Amino acid sequence: MIAKLEEAIDFLKETAITENTANVIIEGEKKKKKKKKKKPKAQTEPPTVPVSKIYTSKIYPLGETHDYINENLWRITSEEKRAEERLKEDDYNDLRRAGEVHRQVRAYARKTIQPGMSMIDIAEMIENGTRALVEENGFESGIGFPTGLSINHCAAHYTPNAGDKTVLAYDDVLKVDFGVHVNGKIVDSAFTMNFNPKFDKLAEAAKEATYAGIREAGIDVRLCDIGAAVHEVYDSYEIELDGKTYRLKPIRNLNGHNIGPYQIHGGKSIPVIRDSGDKTKLEEGELIAIETFCSTGRGYALEDGECSHYAKSMESSFVPLRLARAKSLLASINKNFGTLPFCRRYLDRIGEEKYMMGLRNLVDAGIVTAIPPLVDIKGSYTAQLEHTILLRPTCKEIVSKGDDY
Repeated sequence: MIAKLEEAIDFLKETAITENTANVIIEGEKKKKKKKKKKPKAQTEPPTVPVSKIYTSKIYPLGETHDYINENLWRITSEEKRAEERLKEDDYNDLRRAGEVHRQVRAYARKTIQPGMSMIDIAEMIENGTRALVEENGFESGIGFPTGLSINHCAAHYTPNAGDKTVLAYDDVLKVDFGVHVNGKIVDSAFTMNFNPKFDKLAEAAKEATYAGIREAGIDVRLCDIGAAVHEVYDSYEIELDGKTYRLKPIRNLNGHNIGPYQIHGGKSIPVIRDSGDKTKLEEGELIAIETFCSTGRGYALEDGECSHYAKSMESSFVPLRLARAKSLLASINKNFGTLPFCRRYLDRIGEEKYMMGLRNLVDAGIVTAIPPLVDIKGSYTAQLEHTILLRPTCKEIVSKGDDY
């Protein structure tokens, strides 16, 4: 009897040990599983964390949406149009990823850019952030076009070349214009920075005029009607600088545009003046950039200064090239940029050397287009604001909209 009791006690002890061991193993496995779960990361300063590591679901934030009006009201509740949108959700998500990269990069740029910084440091800060956050990978994702850092009377298309010693000053008015692409879908957005508050009205006018254009834009809207809405805002603005009053003028030859795959200017030009006479209509599905520029000068921009921007021509046909350096440079451009705009710093970055003669040869042959800075009269000041808008079947979405502008 005692022997049987002892056997029973030993069995219970062994069973308890086995159960305890099993429980320890189970708990350990649970902890391992918990450890494997990746939590979304927070953005760093300067920004280095890809947005895909922050939005781990790979679903990126919706831009600001606006309902269509008047004869397009029916689109809001159309089941057919909603079904069309569901089929394009992957394309929309690519654009939203690019838009989120733009927002996060510019958020850091807007609080970091200060007088005393060199143009090269500013450009590289923005471009390095863009490359990191979009996880630059050739034609899958990367920079949409060179970072524009145009100052004062220079309105657009200036980015520093290597060796540029330009430094931002307190009394400068800086236009920051940069783009991000995901699978060739480009988000193009720009803003104006001033440090002397006497220029506040200038930046305010550009913002109000651009939003007037955005409100007017929509499916089947005539381009001339957008221009009229923009011009009306600029008519209401004037600015006093150093005791002299200037009526602000839209820069009439700097316009908004539609955006194509890997093509920053898709062919349509969206005017910023009334009486343009362009009755072309916007269409469903178009991706457009509404951008407006204003000036204290003549309101017309001319090409001037050292060229930094270039792009392979969309219309160029086969042209025989005799210069070996031009041939090798074209191969490099095709491999690294395709039809996306690039600048001389980008050629330096990929290891190209002594390329200026070859580049000039490509420009002369019409294969590559040179895009020089665009300036108003010296002594004038210019401002810009730009957003990318997607004309979805059921609504328009400001893909680049953020809390800042």
